[in-house]
Amino acid sequence: MQENHFTAFCQSIEGYDLPERFTFPFCYQPHPLCELAAKELQQHLATHTDWQHDFGVVGDSEAAIGKMFGVLLVQNTQGEVGYLSAFSGKIADSNHHAKFVPPVFDSLAEDGFFRTKLATITELGEQISLLEAAPELKQLGGLLEIEETAAKKAIQAHRTIMIEGRRQRKAKRTKAENTDNFLQIRIALGKQSVQHKNELRDLIVFWDARLALVKKPFNQLTDAISELKKQRKNLSANLQQKLFDQYHFLNQQGIEKSLCELFQDTPQQTPPAGAGECAGPKLLQYAFKMGMKPLAMAEFWWGRAPQSQIRQHQNFYAACKGKCQPILNHMLAGIEMDDNPFLQNPAAGKTLEIVYQDEVMVVINKPTEFLSVPGKEIEDSVYLRMKQAYPEAEGPLIVHRLDMSTSGLMVIALNKKAHKNLQQQFIQRTVEKRYIALLEGLVEADKGTVNLPIRVDLDDRPRQLVCYEYGKSAETDWKVIARRKGKTKVYFYPKTGRTHQLRVHAAHINGLNTPIVGDDLYGKQAERLYLHAEKLVLDHPVTKDRRVFQAEVDF
Repeated sequence: MQENHFTAFCQSIEGYDLPERFTFPFCYQPHPLCELAAKELQQHLATHTDWQHDFGVVGDSEAAIGKMFGVLLVQNTQGEVGYLSAFSGKIADSNHHAKFVPPVFDSLAEDGFFRTKLATITELGEQISLLEAAPELKQLGGLLEIEETAAKKAIQAHRTIMIEGRRQRKAKRTKAENTDNFLQIRIALGKQSVQHKNELRDLIVFWDARLALVKKPFNQLTDAISELKKQRKNLSANLQQKLFDQYHFLNQQGIEKSLCELFQDTPQQTPPAGAGECAGPKLLQYAFKMGMKPLAMAEFWWGRAPQSQIRQHQNFYAACKGKCQPILNHMLAGIEMDDNPFLQNPAAGKTLEIVYQDEVMVVINKPTEFLSVPGKEIEDSVYLRMKQAYPEAEGPLIVHRLDMSTSGLMVIALNKKAHKNLQQQFIQRTVEKRYIALLEGLVEADKGTVNLPIRVDLDDRPRQLVCYEYGKSAETDWKVIARRKGKTKVYFYPKTGRTHQLRVHAAHINGLNTPIVGDDLYGKQAERLYLHAEKLVLDHPVTKDRRVFQAEVDF
């Protein structure tokens, strides 16, 4: 294999220092040489004519979709420093394009099993669609629904007659209890009861037989569809497993592990779809195969964002954890990397400002980069500090949370009764909250409402997605305070309290379409996240009077 994917820089890099350690891929600031490589790659994407893909950089086509690209700063076997380029997934229905490293496994090879098996699965899908769209199925389904409704009404009507008959017989028995012909009346009433039961039995038998005439042809069609769906599901699962078996990843020591091996100790145990197709693993695999030394890495988004995710054109992003973390942990084993910021205590040296306190509650002003509750790796948090400051306090203490990077007001309950009262106020949405934020771009309107449902990105926690199918409702009112130097200062009034709600509603293309300054998940990293919980209005849990708390911030 030739080193035909190694790219030398277009300009001299003598003035640049090489990285001392490799990039920690899940949280980083790109090395200047990676930024230079990305700039050169972006210039190539903007000017090449080798293949066509609508990224949505120009125009507003709904079919346009952007892609994640990656650059890997490397030193080749001749000691030259350059870079490798890769894209996630495929582009223009191909895994191979000039300038980009090849995939770890080429599932689209003409003579490969994937295309053949996929064609069979696609054919089954087409058969299913034809059967589901068949007029006969619709007619039989409609007729069956009519017959089932008629059967239900007829049987229910007879049950109503039986109930009324039972009531009348009871009244007749009571009235005849002390009469001479009580026995004869009781026998006659018993026969009437048996007759009603027999009539119900016969009615059910009649409708069962009538429904069977319609159900038989209808079930034949639906059973055929179910069988095809079962075949498709089994073929898809087998194909996915066979596909996973083809992916094997190297590291610097030459140790190779399969995709299934790498995911067997994860919570999901099996790889998610698309694992191994991201730019990062492709770049490292090629570098190790060619004997190149990886020096630093960066990934950026190019083009229009998907409807569910938040991606800004040309922004750098960390590697996804769900698909890439097990793979990259193996591939980067033994390579000295930048420190993992998730293992460092962000609250070290910081204090909590007490805005208000009494016997039942405390209101604090939380600094930015300070956990509300203990995390997986870091215990220091608002909860721990409050537990230490108020050792006699009872109950959970934390009534509501702020994101680690968000500063501002939090209310703490010092006993269970106060906690329950305050938490109910948040649940019933009687608490008034106002946040202040600085946005990266200019917002044209002066005020409005963002209503976008949110759920966690299962492949990249803690990042959130906009999802109309499974997301929880999330609504935010907003108002512009000022515009200056290309940025917008706004008030946010969240009506719900979803994770990352304000950050997502600001950055999403269907929200304000501009991230909050310093948002390292949905925008660009800065000295801090410019989001602050400035005002909180609630009822005191004991006195019930309305209290207003405010903590100013200078953005």
